[in-house]
Amino acid sequence: MEKRTQKFAAKIVLLSQRLPHTPEGLRIKDQLTGSGTSVGANYREANRARSRRDFQNKMHLCEGECAETQYWLEVIVDAKMLEWEIVKPLYEECSEILGIFTAANAKFDQ
Repeated sequence: MEKRTQKFAAKIVLLSQRLPHTPEGLRIKDQLTGSGTSVGANYREANRARSRRDFQNKMHLCEGECAETQYWLEVIVDAKMLEWEIVKPLYEECSEILGIFTAANAKFDQ
């Protein structure tokens, strides 16, 4: 999963480079790049957590960052910055990763 989220981060960076260089595009680029790369960074930190509670907290951060990344991908399409066909593969990957984190967190929260 670490490698998967790292590849996801790299693809987010590449997609963000395609956004328009307008003030709005740059703002969304920063937001998308921040949340999209934080997914893997937080997951890596979770795997090196010092306690179960620390692990759970970092896993919840992963879930939140993933959900935020989906939001920004939706905004990009809704604002017509990029076409859905360009965003769709990353959105679907984000959905799969989010599903994994959501299921894992549901087990921890029981």
